[in-house]
This record gives sequence, structure tokens and C-alpha cells, in this order.
Amino acid sequence: MVNDLTGVFRSSFATLRCPLRYLIVMTLLVVGMVPIRCLNAAESKRPVPLIFDTDICGDCDDVLALGMIHALQTRGACRLLAVTVSADHELAAPFVDAVNTFYGRGKVPIGVVGAGGVVSDSRYLALADVRDGGRQRFPHQLASGKSAPGATSVLRAALASQPDGSVVVVQVGFATNLARLLDSLPDEHSPLSGEELVRKKVKRLSLMAGAFQTIEGNAHYLEYNVVKDVPSCRALASRWPTPMEWSGFEVGIALPYPAVSIERDFGYVTHHPLAEAYVRYIPPPHNRPTWDLTSVLQGVYPDRGYFDLSPPGSVVVEPDGFTRFTPDPAGRHRYLILRPEQAPRVLEALVQLASQPPSGAVSPPARPDDPGAARSASP
Repeated sequence: MVNDLTGVFRSSFATLRCPLRYLIVMTLLVVGMVPIRCLNAAESKRPVPLIFDTDICGDCDDVLALGMIHALQTRGACRLLAVTVSADHELAAPFVDAVNTFYGRGKVPIGVVGAGGVVSDSRYLALADVRDGGRQRFPHQLASGKSAPGATSVLRAALASQPDGSVVVVQVGFATNLARLLDSLPDEHSPLSGEELVRKKVKRLSLMAGAFQTIEGNAHYLEYNVVKDVPSCRALASRWPTPMEWSGFEVGIALPYPAVSIERDFGYVTHHPLAEAYVRYIPPPHNRPTWDLTSVLQGVYPDRGYFDLSPPGSVVVEPDGFTRFTPDPAGRHRYLILRPEQAPRVLEALVQLASQPPSGAVSPPARPDDPGAARSASP
């Protein structure tokens, strides 16, 4: 750019005969550059189009992660395009609908894995059916996952509607839905195959899966999200055509969510779906690891220094579900690294986002002994 402008300036000096013409040329050059700079700035501030794929049945970190996404959307950092559920449970989609509705976004599309998906039990999904005085405690429209569309169709529709290379996918459960997406054929949403559609529309995949450090003396740790559907995760690791950033088991376990937040930070309403899911899973006091939350944070804020990244490489999922990373300068895969000095800032961000009230909610007065009462506007 500098050389191009220098050439224009020299040409202007050589050909223009009066200061007025020179002033006109300079003005046009400067004015012509301003929209480009403004366009670049606007692009960097545009909300991240986000798809959330979750096994929201077992652990409660999926629920906190979904709440985080809504807080990030309220802050203008992302826009939730769809939620797809990778665990087969009739109440999973209604529960997601209830959480989305609680945050004022009950129209977000929800897709389910359906037949052949991992069947899971849950300690908290029954919250979708709880009634107080005959009324739903957490209002929602979906009565059963049986009435929700298939995840593949929802994923294809969401991707096809977005600009090329713009979508961030966050996967925090089993790889079933995304592996099926890769195998999908052209349909009413797009003439592209699944793999072609992903390559064209997806910017990055941020996923909670695997382990890349020794876990409690076990150097061959088999992580839950992987081993529940090894074939799908193997296909995902080998065929997904965009960059993948893996948050291993070791990251979330190093960032336990403080039970005191559950007890104190969600009291702005009588019933809160995140806090009640946490309590139903394992009642406090207990500090639950934040596995899924870390993938959301990295998916939306990859350049904020919350985590370091490994060198580029390739993750191979072995037949038993072990995730083996091999450095490769041309590889599309990297895994998150949490340094001890990063942990306090990351945990603060996770807590502030997960506990942020919906837009328009009124919080109760802060306790005078609560040092975390003043929430920052941007973690």
C-alpha cells in the first residue's frame, strides 16, 4: 500500500500544474481510504455467528455454557444461530427451549440427534416438565424432542444462511451430529454436500474433547465425549475441513466453577434454570469443572489471550477413543493450553458470563460483603 501511494504521489507531482489540483488528488486519496478502514473495523466488531452442539443431558457444564452464549449475545459478541443436541433424550430439546426462552430467545432453532444417537439419562432435564400452580416453571414451546427437527437439517439450514467463512461451531458433546453433517447430501437448504458446506461456511470448530496431558497419572486417558461415540469422533478428526481447537479434559478440570456463585449470583429470580440444573446434578457445596464453558470462551474470544494454543498438528482418535496429537506445521488442529497465571482471569470471565442476567432482568441489591457484585462490562 505504501509503495502504491508513493507512486501516485510522484505521478501527481509530475503531472499536476497547480496546488489546487494537487489538493484535490490528496483529498480523494484520503477519503477513499477511510471507508476501507471503517469497513475493517466494522468487520472486527460483527457478532460471531455461532452454532452450539451439545449433549445437554449428563453434566451441568453444558447448561452453564448455554447461559454463557446468551450473555455473550447480549454483549454483542456472538449470535446464536442454532442449538443441536447430540444425546438422545426426549426432554433435552424442551430443556434447551426453556433455557433459550428464559434468556428471551425462544425462537432459536433446535435440532435433535434422533435414532442412533447416544442414549443418556439426566438428573436435571425434568426441569422442563416442572409446573408451579399448573404453569410451567420455565416456559417453552417444545413439549418433546420427538417434535423437533433432525440436527442435520438444522445445521445445514443454519450454515447455508450465513456468509462464507463466518460461522464458529462449538461442540461440547458427542461428535454424532457433526459427523452426520459431513456425510449429508445436497438438500433444499444447499446444493453442496455436507463437507463442501462446512468448508465454505465454517471459520473454526471449537470443541471439548480428548485429553492432551496426563490425567491423575494416566497418560492414556479416555475422555467421555470421545468414547461415547468413537466412530463419529474419528471421522470428525480426520475429515473436518476447517481449523479445530480442542479443549482437553485437563483444561476444564483446572477451572472449577465456584459453588458460591450458584448460591449467590442467580438470585435475581425465584427460579433460575442454570442454578437449578447445577443443584440437581450435584448439590453444592461442590465446584464443578468448566469443561464446556472453555470451548465457548475460546470459540467467541480466540484472540483475547485466555488460553495459549499448541503448535499446529493433527489429532488422531485411536480405536479405543484415545486422542493422540502429532505436531505438523500443515496441520489444522491445535489444543488449548492453560498456564497457571491465566487461570484466575479465565475463571472470572466464565463466572461473570454464566451468571449474567438476561437483558432487562433486575438484580437484587448487592450484599455489602460481596466483592464480586460489580460485574465488568467485558471480561
